[in-house]
Amino acid sequence: MIPLRDHNPTLRTPVVTIGLLVTLALVWVFVQGAGFDPYAIATSVCDLGLIPGELTGKAPVGTAIPIARGLTCIVDASPLNWLTPLTSMFLHGGWGHLLFNGLFLWVFGNNVEDSMGRIRFLVFYVLCGLSAAALQVAVAPASPVPMVGASGAIAGVLGGYLVLYPRARVDVLVPLVFMWPIVSLPAYVMLLLWIGFQIISALPQLLAVSRTVSSGVAFFAHIGGFVTGAVLVRFFARRSRVEKRKSLAREYHPRHL
Repeated sequence: MIPLRDHNPTLRTPVVTIGLLVTLALVWVFVQGAGFDPYAIATSVCDLGLIPGELTGKAPVGTAIPIARGLTCIVDASPLNWLTPLTSMFLHGGWGHLLFNGLFLWVFGNNVEDSMGRIRFLVFYVLCGLSAAALQVAVAPASPVPMVGASGAIAGVLGGYLVLYPRARVDVLVPLVFMWPIVSLPAYVMLLLWIGFQIISALPQLLAVSRTVSSGVAFFAHIGGFVTGAVLVRFFARRSRVEKRKSLAREYHPRHL
């Protein structure tokens, strides 16, 4: 399911959410070549992406992983590797990756930011992203495969939204074989289905005999970010803001919250 919009009004312009979206777009265009330069993408992913085995020291230095035609990523021991849990949160592997992450962040991020305030939301977002990366590293500590994307941090936003506004309505696009209907669902239905899919998809990684290489999607990062967001949101959200927003929402959609 693809979220299109929610019926959950905001009180203030989501400056941080917009700023994050702009930053992700600028990094994609000016650092990663907007997907048109395979060398730029490969270099950014290898140098700025999170490689679990580099952080843990369990991937031998010199290990080579193919990441594009004719290009490989070499495990090294650079001190800059310790910054990659943060830098990897602003990189993406393709247009689809970027656009889907941006859509989820816009639909759910503006409301969570509105409930916390701008600085709190930014700190919350970064903590969720770092926690997401930590769980993925813990699951595949020897992996030499770079991990990139804002998905872990955005998953934290989804977890926070679930706790704060479980009954808010979300319009989602349901891609079926012959039609793509738009349906309105309570947020808890859409978000629980989303995290359920992540958990089911992550199981093969736990059942795998080898922990040296992770799969193409960092499902455990999604799970780690989501759980972190659901736990931390109570400490970051301001009760007065949440209640004011719910009161406003009831005026427009009395059955939704």
